[in-house]
Amino acid sequence: MRSRWIFYTLIALLSVSVSCSSSSKTAKSSGKALSGTDEQIFIGDTVEKNYDPNVIMKRAESFFDKEDYAEAIIEYQHFLDLHRVHTLASYAQFKLGESHFKQVKRIDRDIDPIYKALEAYQKLRRDYSGSRYDSEAGERIQSCHRMIAQSYLFVGQFYYRRDAYLAAAHRFEAILKQYPDMDVAGDALYYLALTYKEIGAEDWAREKLMAFTERYPNHLHASTGQKLLAALNAKHPTEAVAQATVPSSETTAKVPSSVHAGSSQEPSRTFSPATALTPGSEPAIRSSGTTLCRLGVWC
Repeated sequence: MRSRWIFYTLIALLSVSVSCSSSSKTAKSSGKALSGTDEQIFIGDTVEKNYDPNVIMKRAESFFDKEDYAEAIIEYQHFLDLHRVHTLASYAQFKLGESHFKQVKRIDRDIDPIYKALEAYQKLRRDYSGSRYDSEAGERIQSCHRMIAQSYLFVGQFYYRRDAYLAAAHRFEAILKQYPDMDVAGDALYYLALTYKEIGAEDWAREKLMAFTERYPNHLHASTGQKLLAALNAKHPTEAVAQATVPSSETTAKVPSSVHAGSSQEPSRTFSPATALTPGSEPAIRSSGTTLCRLGVWC
């Protein structure tokens, strides 16, 4: 009887020991699982926490740090929708722009996120004027404009190489109208002159080449531009002299004599500079057919 009692006692002690050991391992495992910020902010999710500004911000930051910018955008926007006057609202607006901005890696890809980033940065400077992120947002805005201009040049050159001269001219004109002081303006002016020459508008080509050689004497294509201008002037010596003496406003207004009425290259309906650079509002350019080409659209 006594031996049986001792046996049961030993069994009970072993059970307690195993239970304690298992509990300790579970606690350690649980502690390890909850050590990271990502796990902590998602465990115990409730409706109330979906409105908590700190929880929303932690989620957004977690996604941003993991370079999951699409999810970060959702969380930053959710924060701003609920807490627009919060002390972190300007920060959320800035990071919203950053999330869009970082989605673009190359200008030969879809640059729609750049337009969205530009809108977010402009909204930051407008709605949270004087915030600590104002200066950095200004730099980002300039970067966005540079990328848009570079993208237009890339698309214009793409069309030029494929003999789609109307679409190419539209892109180059847009750069010269919207970004005349940027580095890409020199390339746009040079390629616009080449485009005009290819379609037979040699008066316009000479005009652009004259402007190009005067403004960009040290440009990569300066020598080629001078040679091409000399060749065009030799081809039309009388018109070249007349053009040199006519004010630029009158030169711009006249129709090139090298474009004949009734031809498919009628300039009155081909080259209208862009007036806007926002998605969905870009002016269309119509060729002799019915196809419409818009800025930023590969048509």
